[in-house]
Amino acid sequence: MSKPTPLSGFPEFLPEQRIIEQQVVATLARTFELHGFANIETRAVEPLDQLLRKGETSKEVYVLRRLQARDDEHSDTSKDKGLGLHFDLTVPFARYVLENAGKLDFPFRRYQIQPVWRGERPQEGRYRQFTQADIDIVGRDSLSPHHDAEIARVMLDALGRLAQPDLLGLPGFRLQVNNRKLIQGFYAGLGAPDVDEVMRLVDKLDKLAPEEVHRLLVAEAGLTGDQADACLALAGIHATDDSFVDRVRALGVSHDLLEEGLEELAGLIRACAPLNSERVRIVADLSIARGLDYYTGTVFETRLDGYESLGSICSGGRYDALASDGRNTYPGVGISLGVSRVLVPLLQRGALVADRKVPSVVLVAVTDEESRPAAEAIATALRARDIACETHPDAAKFGKQIRHAERRGIPYVWFCQQDGSGEVKDIRSGNQVPADPDTWQPPSQDLHPRITTEGKQHQ
Repeated sequence: MSKPTPLSGFPEFLPEQRIIEQQVVATLARTFELHGFANIETRAVEPLDQLLRKGETSKEVYVLRRLQARDDEHSDTSKDKGLGLHFDLTVPFARYVLENAGKLDFPFRRYQIQPVWRGERPQEGRYRQFTQADIDIVGRDSLSPHHDAEIARVMLDALGRLAQPDLLGLPGFRLQVNNRKLIQGFYAGLGAPDVDEVMRLVDKLDKLAPEEVHRLLVAEAGLTGDQADACLALAGIHATDDSFVDRVRALGVSHDLLEEGLEELAGLIRACAPLNSERVRIVADLSIARGLDYYTGTVFETRLDGYESLGSICSGGRYDALASDGRNTYPGVGISLGVSRVLVPLLQRGALVADRKVPSVVLVAVTDEESRPAAEAIATALRARDIACETHPDAAKFGKQIRHAERRGIPYVWFCQQDGSGEVKDIRSGNQVPADPDTWQPPSQDLHPRITTEGKQHQ
């Protein structure tokens, strides 16, 4: 068999890279649970009519079908027609809420960390299979706006933990927030003939120059030059406090929906301000709108400092009518972190490395095959005390066994003595001391692989 060619857009990790991903996922899960969010997992497939009804285009959905399935109506697989892999975790979650509403307590708080599939052109930060971490709070018929601020606070906490030097050590995250009521009310108060089209075009400011967006607003949205100027003036407002309210009102536009959006956004910014730090901060950014059509209020986007080319790595918002069974409506607010979107470019650039390739803290050396049972007994005793270890695969010379540990990043080698005693060697320092497998304990920083940023010079 010839060497296989990697599939573009389906990233895979080496063991030492997977260690980093596992630590990130564990940190996110622990943070979400500290805030009282319950974990769920939904199936990988959904009916196509569900996947396509919330603003996504059909070209991004992978269809699921048996290789031998027939297209005619007499096929015994016809019941499986119309299935696709989910492209995000929000649409499956909406279906999950409807199916289990009678068993859930509302407001229902959930987190999910799962792969999703999206058929778009692969590029840095964008993949065909990738892992997302989502949190949502869903109510029945109503959901207080203070939950919007709660979602932001939870993600700020999670991002702050990821940015710490002992984990990813990243320069920082900027959580940008806006409110669609605010911008829709502003455009309506301005007299825009097509509010949705204006919102769609202004949302292109992260890709197009303001002059080009101005031209499109006049040519495609039917605005006058002065109206287009006002839209760009609104989009240019950014603030880390509620000072943006006065700046918006100074533009001279009034509308009830605008006032409602200003009030909600100002409340969110004030609620989150205490969490601003050197590594994470929340910013009112009145240029963002989000492309999906189910957002009805708060919208989030997040940039990673120094990696702005990745675009938004964490986004979401408020949706007041994503799920409904005809009797009850289930409004919610959520945010999704693109775990792969952050990690894959950093790993590919060598910006993050793990200090070992395996979980093992100790390699138990094997003197000869006759003594292997004794070595395995020592390993068993260490594992009983939650110390990860392995025995050497063969009875090679000790120098070779030490080099085996060095290549894998295992910090300690355990030697069994002829009299039944043991000694453990820290191969980094060369220090070797007597040890008992029932009592010996490595330093806490050695118990698990650690993430370092030694590779940052390769950026």
